[in-house]
Amino acid sequence: MIGPVSRWPQGAPADEETPAAHEDMPAARGNGAGPSVPNGSLALVNSGLFADASNFDLRYVPEYERIGAIVGALRTLGLKVVLTSGSFDILHEGHSMYLEAARRFGDFLIVGLDSDEKIRDRKGPHRPAVPEMERLRMVTHQRGVGLVTLKHLHDERWRLIKTIRPEVLVATADTYTRAQIAELEEHYCGRVEVLERMATVSTSARLRRIQLGRPEPAPPGETPASP
Repeated sequence: MIGPVSRWPQGAPADEETPAAHEDMPAARGNGAGPSVPNGSLALVNSGLFADASNFDLRYVPEYERIGAIVGALRTLGLKVVLTSGSFDILHEGHSMYLEAARRFGDFLIVGLDSDEKIRDRKGPHRPAVPEMERLRMVTHQRGVGLVTLKHLHDERWRLIKTIRPEVLVATADTYTRAQIAELEEHYCGRVEVLERMATVSTSARLRRIQLGRPEPAPPGETPASP
């Protein structure tokens, strides 16, 4: 198990100011245009990261160093941090169900979203269907998402995981090999939770149907729609 997670102070009272270790925590803002997070973990909680609203300018944090500072403040309050990643291209029901399931493993969910360049490198020049800034905004509207950031094509392997060192890393079955999971759990996270894909249709399959002019298949027990 990872050392840094277990050494964070746990159970800080919600009505007290946080230790001086976080007095120099950088402001957590979006692209530099949103409301800043005042210094200290209590102020972070009151800033809107735990509100129902999207609060995109606060929840989108592009700088990994700033994310590390926010995570440190969260841990000072005894909160369990969960991390998951994905493309989230053409957000659908399966994505929403997956994010909701991931959030149940802890207290604060961070989502690493693949950049446009990273998706193009993996899926070809016609993807993503939705540009990264819109995908980021859509993910912040999902229930339980605390913070989002981008994962870039030329980042070092597992850079975001190494920055956050989450108590729980959530992934789909085809993301990591058994050997990689063992390495992650030994060095970079508390544990890895593997979830099955929850979509009835993939984004790629849906795009192919749109291109071919074919209707969506009917749910089980329903009559297919006429073309």
